[in-house]
Amino acid sequence: MIEFKTILLKGLQAKGLKDLNINVSEHQAQLMAMHAKELMVWNKKINLTAIKQPLQIVEKHFIDCLVATSFIKDPKSIIDMGSGGGFPGIILKIINPELEIVLMDSSRKKINFLKHVIRLLDLKNINAIHTRVEDLHENRLYKNRFDAVISRAFTELSNFVDLAFPFLKGEGAIYAMKGKQAKKEISVKLLEKFKITTDHYVLPFERSDRYVIKLVMKN
Repeated sequence: MIEFKTILLKGLQAKGLKDLNINVSEHQAQLMAMHAKELMVWNKKINLTAIKQPLQIVEKHFIDCLVATSFIKDPKSIIDMGSGGGFPGIILKIINPELEIVLMDSSRKKINFLKHVIRLLDLKNINAIHTRVEDLHENRLYKNRFDAVISRAFTELSNFVDLAFPFLKGEGAIYAMKGKQAKKEISVKLLEKFKITTDHYVLPFERSDRYVIKLVMKN
């Protein structure tokens, strides 16, 4: 991963992404490079990601999440459902150190990896918990606590909304990171209940479509 920063910055300067003005400091790039290195090392032992080539890891994990986070405005607390290898939660924390973040996953091995990365990167006010989403709904420590809930390709949109909603404060937002079929998941029922906005971008090397869907409950 010697060329991590070069590939990262080249990707963010690509057509369609340059105007988003996503700024990554030297320190932030170094933290992400450390995360990527650990991802590749641990992935040889446990299944963190099906993506194994360094260029694809930079693009499909780090650039994807960096671009997505540019559309997430002003939450002070956020929960990442099905965080896996730390995407997008770890990236959110690196870019915005003031955020309170909870990473959630049902795989103990993935949570062990996330806790290792949190310690290695010396990240503060971030926690990784091993649990099923449904088991956390009635926990007072998490119910109606967060400004935002996010996931990346976690489950079908309507199901994700149902799972995410109990964690939200009254004016909170739900963010779903999706691929090319994203708009097909926006149902009439969702449109009736939520204000929905959709941001589109294209990954710089693979040129595949990505979307961030934001849902906020109507008054």
